[in-house]
Amino acid sequence: FGEKLHTYTIVDAIRDRNVLPFKVDYVSTMREAENIEDKKVSDIDRERALLAPKRIANIVKYILEHFDQKTKRNVYYKLKDRRLAGFNSIFAVSSIEAAKKYYAEFKKQMANLPSDKQLKIALIYSFGVNEEEIDGVIDENSEDTSGLDQSSRDFLESAIADYNAMFGTMYDTSSDKFQNYYKDVSERVKNREIDILLVVNMFLTGFDATTLNTLWVDKNLRYHGLLQAYSRTNRILNSVKTFGNIVCFRNLEQATNEAIALFGDKEASGIVLLKTYSDYYNGYKDGDKEVRGYKDLVKELLDKYPIGEPIAGDQAKKDFIKLYGAILRLRNILTTFDEFQGNEILTERDTQDYHSIYIDLYNEFRKTGDEEKEVINDDLVFEMELIKQVEINIDYILELVKKYHEDHIKNKEILVDINKAIDATVGLRNKKDLILQFIDSLDAHSVVDEAWQTYIETKRREELDEKIKQENLNPEETYKFMQNAFRNGYITTTGTDFAKVLPPISRFSPTGERSKKRESVLNKLTLFFERFFTISKGDI
Repeated sequence: FGEKLHTYTIVDAIRDRNVLPFKVDYVSTMREAENIEDKKVSDIDRERALLAPKRIANIVKYILEHFDQKTKRNVYYKLKDRRLAGFNSIFAVSSIEAAKKYYAEFKKQMANLPSDKQLKIALIYSFGVNEEEIDGVIDENSEDTSGLDQSSRDFLESAIADYNAMFGTMYDTSSDKFQNYYKDVSERVKNREIDILLVVNMFLTGFDATTLNTLWVDKNLRYHGLLQAYSRTNRILNSVKTFGNIVCFRNLEQATNEAIALFGDKEASGIVLLKTYSDYYNGYKDGDKEVRGYKDLVKELLDKYPIGEPIAGDQAKKDFIKLYGAILRLRNILTTFDEFQGNEILTERDTQDYHSIYIDLYNEFRKTGDEEKEVINDDLVFEMELIKQVEINIDYILELVKKYHEDHIKNKEILVDINKAIDATVGLRNKKDLILQFIDSLDAHSVVDEAWQTYIETKRREELDEKIKQENLNPEETYKFMQNAFRNGYITTTGTDFAKVLPPISRFSPTGERSKKRESVLNKLTLFFERFFTISKGDI
């Protein structure tokens, strides 16, 4: 074939920022099982050890306990006009037998969990090769269930029935319906509707979902197959997703290093894999360059910008923005390391204070609309997505309000906490007047949760009626339009529903009058929706 002309490897793609690097964790759940390689040990014994109920239970427990941390479930972002919470994941296991055991264990352990800890788990497999694929290239087993034994098919049928109950669908393992089940699962993973997709081989090659950031692995992977599977997690989405998370329950360290060496160069692992916790926390050397760690940056923050002291002058403000942005970026990575808990240095209250300053400066410097990364004059970049991931929700505020109420509305320190928490949260600032007016309306007999719901529903109706009056909108159509928005979780202007909301405009009006009116109404209804969506329940 002559000389090799050019290859574009994963290393090149990461260097060019077309895909993300990986953070690989090796989690040992039972001392012996992951490393059983002794040739004297028969495959049957090895498989029995790996499928031991205790080991399966430990791994499921680990995933349930660490899901929120690894997938950043408490971070909200927008995708195609929808507000999503965190990312999602694939769990790749070694065999259909393993998939069945894991699925059953997830159901068992989740049965006792509160609703906010429940995960949406889907299972999919079909007939194909299981372990030890040739050269590690994963068999893309066809979407066909005809080769499955009866027990595996029955189990899959039952898992699909769970899926149907979860999403209101009607799939089964018959040939046509299974094809459609496969397509529906694919779509729901891409739309972040499924938390964990449990697979044997399917979806590990060629499947792209930007919302997917974590791969849980209890399966032997090698070479091309390993990088293919890992690469399901490293598609670029936003500034919160800075790497693909790989959590291995087998010792794949050597296999990972070999795969990277084969498809990269001698420097490859430094580019493809994230650095260690210590590097990000304490800093490291990159050639001749000293890269500062989280600890050092936080020390500078506390020394240069003590809480409670104003930041004077444009240059000092810009320096603060750059320093705090660097801290936010490092914190975004460090929060996925188990070791970071308890070593944050900044207390919750410190973080709220610094967040509040950062948001104030963002509003002061801002020239354009709210973007994921706001570039403001010269070289200022605001990491607003990263600010939002440490946000406080309305439930936290209501807990503080309850405390304030129980203290007979006298403890001014709690009021200070409430104000600080609101000011430090982008998503609550547009509700501040509502919250403070609500606190003022409380008396000794108020039941906070009930009073809040009644108050918010009243305010929501009052403000919508005010918008209808101001803009001369069709009341019935406006209520119907907003009802759909609150039900779907986003405002949509496709179709004729929005047009019905608008007032009639004379044919003799100046050109562009209708589109101006449309823009103005849409803007007002969007602001109204954003103000009330996360704090109200039920129909308008």
